[in-house]
Amino acid sequence: MPVYIALLRAVNVGGTGALPMAELKTICEGLGFADVKTYIQSGNVLFRSDESETTVEEKLDAALGQKMGKRPGVMVRSRKEFDAIAANAPFPDAKPNLLLVYFLPEKPPADALDKMVAPDGEEAKLGTCEIYVHYPNGSGRSKLKLPALKPGTSRNLNTVRKLADMAAAMEG
Repeated sequence: MPVYIALLRAVNVGGTGALPMAELKTICEGLGFADVKTYIQSGNVLFRSDESETTVEEKLDAALGQKMGKRPGVMVRSRKEFDAIAANAPFPDAKPNLLLVYFLPEKPPADALDKMVAPDGEEAKLGTCEIYVHYPNGSGRSKLKLPALKPGTSRNLNTVRKLADMAAAMEG
C-alpha cells in the first residue's frame, strides 16, 4: 500500500483553522487511511492508502471542509515525490530553515516567477508542482511578492526532509 504525505493549507497558522493533530488523525482513519501519523502542529499527515493520490486528496479536503466549515486545501504527494522534492532542492548554500518549499495544487506556469518582487534578495526556482524560495533574512518579515505562491502551502526544507524520512521508514 503506497505511503502518502498530505499537507494542509492554512491550518494552525496564526490562529486560523485550529485543528488538533489528534483530530486530523481520527478524520484520516475514518476515511480508511492506514498507519496514520501526524508531524508537528502545522497540518502534516502521513498515511497508507490503496487509492490514488487525487482520490485521497479530494476525500481528505472534503472531510476537512465538513469539519471546519470550509475546505482548507490539501496537497498530497507520494513518498517518491517527496524524496525527489527534498533531493532536488536548489540553493545548496541556503540554511534549510530559510529555504521554503511551496507545494501547489498544480504545476506552476512557466512564467510564474516573472512577477516576483524580491526586495530582500529572495530567490525562487520552479519545481514540478512546487516553488522553492530562499529567504536569506527569513520569511517572517519578508516583503516578497509572488502571486504564484497564493494557492500553495509551504514547509521549510528541514520539515520536508523529516517528512521524507518518516515516509521512507513507513515503507520500511
